[in-house]
Amino acid sequence: MQVERRTRRGRLARRSFLAAVAAVATASARATARGSGYAMPTLAFADPAVQRDLGTLYATALRALADRHTVPADPAVYDRAGLLSYPPGTVVRAGGGYPAPQRWTRDAAVNAWGGVSLLAPAVGRNTLWSVVERGPRGPVVQQDDQWWDQVVWIPAAWHHYRVTGDRAFLARAHRTALNTLAARRARDFDPVYGLFRGPGFMNDGISGYPSPPASPLVRSSFVLDHPGAESLMCLSTNCLHHAAHSALADMADRLGEPERAKTLRAEAEELREAIDRHLWREEAGTYAYLLHGDGTVDASQEGAGLALAVLCGVADRGRARRILDGAHWQPYGIVNVWPHFPRFDDERPGRHNVMVWPMVHGLYGNAAASAGRTDLFGRCVELLAALVTGSGGDFHELYDSLTGAVDGGWQEGGGERMEHFVSQPDQTWSATAYLRLMHDGLFGLDFAEDALRLRPCLPPRWGPVSLRGLRWRRMTLDIALTGGGGRVRACTVDGRPAEPVIRADGTGHHTVDLVLEV
Repeated sequence: MQVERRTRRGRLARRSFLAAVAAVATASARATARGSGYAMPTLAFADPAVQRDLGTLYATALRALADRHTVPADPAVYDRAGLLSYPPGTVVRAGGGYPAPQRWTRDAAVNAWGGVSLLAPAVGRNTLWSVVERGPRGPVVQQDDQWWDQVVWIPAAWHHYRVTGDRAFLARAHRTALNTLAARRARDFDPVYGLFRGPGFMNDGISGYPSPPASPLVRSSFVLDHPGAESLMCLSTNCLHHAAHSALADMADRLGEPERAKTLRAEAEELREAIDRHLWREEAGTYAYLLHGDGTVDASQEGAGLALAVLCGVADRGRARRILDGAHWQPYGIVNVWPHFPRFDDERPGRHNVMVWPMVHGLYGNAAASAGRTDLFGRCVELLAALVTGSGGDFHELYDSLTGAVDGGWQEGGGERMEHFVSQPDQTWSATAYLRLMHDGLFGLDFAEDALRLRPCLPPRWGPVSLRGLRWRRMTLDIALTGGGGRVRACTVDGRPAEPVIRADGTGHHTVDLVLEV
């Protein structure tokens, strides 16, 4: 089996029960958090079966993140922009299956966005800064050969500010984002199509693409080694560019630059229109995967692309509904790209093709939750939990979409034949995908500079659930959900009727109880 190199990434009702669960989990959590800077909230479902299937995995993911995936940051390697803080002097790594150092933009941004910025703000900040370097015009996200990965840093940085309210971070992140986006627009924007060139967000391996650009003459798994791949314009990457423009506009507004914000919003809207013009398929009610440099379209379903179209505001409410209603699911979830490209099949599925990557599958679950689709959200969480439980509680890199087995899939490599790759164990962004499903999806934590708004999505069959000990700003929150659905019928804060909103200037310990309905 081939190991893919990561230098390129191709390279809550029954309160006694709940209290008992929380007490056991809290003792473990406190021990874990000690010395790591992490808040360790406890998730408890009233139904013992649901707690067993879903609640315990939350604790598993938290422990993995705080215990194993948060590692010392050698300044010579990780502090190239001189922006890391010591203490804590730590960052979050990509996973347990790769050699150090693991200084990869996509992993850093996804993991900060997926939970680290909330659970350990100083570690999240360090993790984001760890992939920034000094450029001729100031700080810039590292300029490497996976240029399309750079823009995901920008919405992740904006998310960090919304969670923390850290104005010093905001000012530096704004400058970094400006320099990064300017470089990408200068080099990768295609004025003919109004789209940004670059492979798909999750698909740095050539198995994620049709032929062409995949060439049987090229002995490499890395997408850019195949002719024409550099000219691809993919749904996921352009959705992230839209999110980056929108996030940078919001940063500019907060920092007193309204004209710059206006320009960025106009560019974001132009990009959204170009995505719709070239990739929306009205007859199918979904977006195509990519546009080749010659203008031809590949109509495959890109899992991350569809999820990001919903999450990043590219798809309006009507289109989001059609996307969610019509997407293809394999028995174990949403895959990277559907269907199989001709050189792959059920027996030998492509590594970046018809395989379930928990990070992509998790994004789709969050998209479903954002649209209030408790049915699809519940399905997504339950399938991911089944995959992880089936692999001994380890959050692996990817899984077979038909059997749920841990499998790295097939891909072109250095030899003449297709090679069977390894699914790396102990994958950080698979764990943060589950944490984000619980935080952003189930409890609907929607952070803003001045408040936390709660927009839960609770499948009725799961029953009451609570999240206790959630540290946010200068507060500790205990949040409980009863009923089921995606609409808040009633809310109390510290026993008094209130809107499901927590002001950011609060202090101390607060309880929030929400009753939901369909």
